[in-house]
Amino acid sequence: MKLDPFYLVVDSAEWVERLVPLGVKLVQLRIKDRSDSTLREEIRNAKAVCAAAGCQLVVNDYWKLAIDEGCDFIHLGQEDLVAADRNAIRRAGLKLGLSTHDISELETALAAEPDYVALGPVWPTILKAMKWAPQGVERLSDWRRRVGAIPLVAIGGITAERAPRVLERGADSAAVVTDITRNPDPEARTRQWLAATAPWRSANGVDAVAS
Repeated sequence: MKLDPFYLVVDSAEWVERLVPLGVKLVQLRIKDRSDSTLREEIRNAKAVCAAAGCQLVVNDYWKLAIDEGCDFIHLGQEDLVAADRNAIRRAGLKLGLSTHDISELETALAAEPDYVALGPVWPTILKAMKWAPQGVERLSDWRRRVGAIPLVAIGGITAERAPRVLERGADSAAVVTDITRNPDPEARTRQWLAATAPWRSANGVDAVAS
């Protein structure tokens, strides 16, 4: 499986509707603390936009809703992985992405046979408080060796200017949240990200997530 080198992470279907049509091919819908009915509506709206644009939608955390709504990709953190029914996820045909922050978590993730592994934070991040120190871009080369052929996603403090550095170190995809959503011009910044990651998209022949 190949991942697009630009992995957008947003917290609403409105962001998906706003940015995916610009050419985004991989987006995660990461929403916290909302009712099931609201989450279901957000997932449905985001899924419709992504289907029309040829973009891969990844749903964060809510694997039951992702199954119910016919999604095909779920992302889980370590705590969510413990509580999730991995057999149900696999039976439904969902691909699985997992977060890791250190060697122990990587071992846990690899045992679950994920379709990709995310490492972070690479640099300090303002998205949320973290108990893990920044891993540094150098750690990506080691992670690349450890995960083998499994796609590797770098996340945490990545900007359009830093994205080439993580891709050069072996990451298959660079994930971004605040560099776009907190930018004064998110559309322009999205286009900058598309341009910055274009060489890896062309080199790998990636148009979207593919099996």
